[in-house]
Amino acid sequence: MSADLDTDADEVLDVRKIDGQPFDPIMAALGELSEGETLLLVNSFEPEPLYEVLTERGFEYESEQRGPDHWHVRIEHA
Repeated sequence: MSADLDTDADEVLDVRKIDGQPFDPIMAALGELSEGETLLLVNSFEPEPLYEVLTERGFEYESEQRGPDHWHVRIEHA
């Protein structure tokens, strides 16, 4: 993993600030992502259940733990 996983992200979505389930906002952000753009997802835990969904929908991802309750997931079209 790159120490600068987030430096080239086109969009950032911090789901730690969302009250409730973050799945719909994540899918909405991915729906707006153009080819060649990246989304940085910031979460309080590793979103392992999301990985299969991303793969099924044609996205690639890289994850990095930044702290005890701080994860960055860089997502882009495969």
